Amino acid sequence: MINSILDLSKIEAGRFDLEHQDFSIAELLQDVVPVINASAHAKGLQLSIQMTALPASLRGDRTRLAQALVNYLSNAIKFTERGKITLRGSKLEETANGYLLRFEVADTGIGISPAEQALLFEPFSQADSSTTRRFGGSGLGLAITRQIARLMGGDAGVDSTPGEGSVFWFTAWLGKGEKLPSASAATALESDEETLRREHGGKRLLLVEDEPINREIAQMLLEDVGLVVETAEDGLAALQLAEKNDYALILMDMQMPKMDGIEATKAIRQLPGHQATPILALTANAFASECERCLSAGMNDFITKPVDPARLSRILLKYLSRPQDSAAQGV
Repeated sequence: MINSILDLSKIEAGRFDLEHQDFSIAELLQDVVPVINASAHAKGLQLSIQMTALPASLRGDRTRLAQALVNYLSNAIKFTERGKITLRGSKLEETANGYLLRFEVADTGIGISPAEQALLFEPFSQADSSTTRRFGGSGLGLAITRQIARLMGGDAGVDSTPGEGSVFWFTAWLGKGEKLPSASAATALESDEETLRREHGGKRLLLVEDEPINREIAQMLLEDVGLVVETAEDGLAALQLAEKNDYALILMDMQMPKMDGIEATKAIRQLPGHQATPILALTANAFASECERCLSAGMNDFITKPVDPARLSRILLKYLSRPQDSAAQGV
């Protein structure tokens, strides 16, 4: 709450400066989803993301954009008892220098009357006093989101029907991301990405991940570097796909229903043509014992979750660039 008050004070004083950095939509989702995913799951809410229509590379204040999205998503989860939350993005306009984008968070929550909607974006305001008693909150998140949107050349608002849910939206102008940023760290990341596109674009990968949001983010990161991605929701489905297809590389989640990553890897290694296929574990557990389990099962390496785009590009380049008989020998 103190941070929100300070942000609002900076905005009102004209001292709230926006940063300008290159980023991808997949990286933005990496900032947002881990913050709210646990809360959505705890309430049994389905979380859906529809961002594929947005430009892959953008330039702007990624941190403040993520802050605005988290504000909306947190509110949607707070006021939704059952159903789903949907995060959508769309491109409204394009100029030589940038894009006008629209972001929406739709929920199946309690909804808001027209009279109450007029108060929502005012500092320290909520729909009515019972809202504060029942759900908590300072009433600052929406006010800050609107101010962030206006600083980015857009605006914010809500469309809602009591008892049916709400759609909170904001628009923002963002620049077009550069292919080769000048900063050294960004240049190194882009170099790996460009090498992947140039040398391995079009190669087919299998992504095995049971959690829909994690699967969607990982797929976006892979497709951003020109790879063709097929997906499986569990180890059994992965095994069935591997029986029919050849893959340049397999990304394998560890904890899954029906058949986990360890069992699936052992089974895939028995298939003709897959003894040398690089298989990389996706795991939230980076302890030495877990890493040893991965390697003992026939995996080549592991990537910790949430996935870091820089490490993902680096490790993909490492294994896709190896002859498969070398990749089979592990790290």
